Amino acid sequence: MSNFIINGGKKLSGTIKTNSAKNSAVAILCATAMLKGKTTLINVPAIEEVKRIIEILESLNIKVSWAGKHELEIVNPGNLKPDNLNRESFIKTRSGLLLMGALLSHEDKFTLPKASGCKLGERTVSPYIIALEHLGVAVNCQDDCYQINKQDIKASEFTMYEVADTATENTIMAAVLTPGKTIIHFAASNYMVQDLCIFLHQAGAKIKGIGTPKLEIIGVNKLKPIKNYPIMPDPIESMAFISIAITTKSRLTITHCPIDFLRLELEKLRLMGQKFNISKPYKSDNKYFDLVDINIKPSKLTALPDKLHPLPYPGLNIDNLPLFVPILTQTKGTTLVHDWIYENRAIYYTELNKLGADIKLLDPHRVSVTGPSKLKSNEIICPPALRPSLNLLICMLAAKGRSILRNSYSIDRGYENIVTRLNKLGADIKAIEKLNF
Repeated sequence: MSNFIINGGKKLSGTIKTNSAKNSAVAILCATAMLKGKTTLINVPAIEEVKRIIEILESLNIKVSWAGKHELEIVNPGNLKPDNLNRESFIKTRSGLLLMGALLSHEDKFTLPKASGCKLGERTVSPYIIALEHLGVAVNCQDDCYQINKQDIKASEFTMYEVADTATENTIMAAVLTPGKTIIHFAASNYMVQDLCIFLHQAGAKIKGIGTPKLEIIGVNKLKPIKNYPIMPDPIESMAFISIAITTKSRLTITHCPIDFLRLELEKLRLMGQKFNISKPYKSDNKYFDLVDINIKPSKLTALPDKLHPLPYPGLNIDNLPLFVPILTQTKGTTLVHDWIYENRAIYYTELNKLGADIKLLDPHRVSVTGPSKLKSNEIICPPALRPSLNLLICMLAAKGRSILRNSYSIDRGYENIVTRLNKLGADIKAIEKLNF
């Protein structure tokens, strides 16, 4: 991990491209455990979260290598070894839980460690377990692991316990190789779920209803490897750069933005007074998603009359909600932010008070943000959560003076080469491994 030294208060300018989606990449990488043979993925983000999944796959006897800057070759020999799973890498990323569904095609019984990821309070795995129970798969929760047993696996029709993205992905991976017809009601239809479904469809899976809350899956005997599947751009990264532009009062153009997963966020910003232009749509490299370029202009903002809260897609994205908080520090008025998904994430928002923000914690899920605030420099340690850590970097970019952001691993999990990319826009950030002061 690095420490960032930020000389803030500078106006940024120029164009920045949205990188590929972290949440798509980790799900599709886990799905390659189901595809015997050689699969190649392109547009893969070289981020820490992806590196952890690669380490896990390699420990299972899957060969993974970078064939280019953002191209991965994955060779699955078929004889996987769950007993050799890299526990150290697994517990660092919650995304490894997707192997619950992916490994069912290889093993009748296997064990996975309990995972970690962002420290956001109690994060239930009940949606995973209940969905698998509908398919006849038993998951026994121990203190430090999950014991998975698929002896009675069968197709089924059922309703998801929650409209949860990763739980839906996990269920899809379990169902595509289960004989018979599985119908999933209240399936999540967020961007990463759609990207995974498209990938599996190209591998030979039979999935109807992609992008809707009802999926029909006909189980097939096997899946085939895929050549050059492109991971979609990340709407959460697009929103991060939108937040940076607005908070620093800069004029930026963000390209390759998946517009269908940003429409509500942009409408909220429009009603706050934010000015922007959107280009005509063009297709993503996999020819499925509509992309646009968004030009953000410096604007005076006024708080919305209603609270901001996330909902499953097509609601305001759960991971985009935190990225509104830096914007709200520069917005006239008070906004209630209700982050009902996680117990602890709202608590991290108050770290911005160290930079001059006016944020009041109302309870573990709600904060009020009053602006506009004159942000100031400071030295802060990144919290163990991705989006709240990025919020600190955003506000440090807007605050005049030198700030220090320590232990950047939380940011590195989701954002590739963020220092170099922002410096090209006019930011002044240095990444240093060790600080002597």
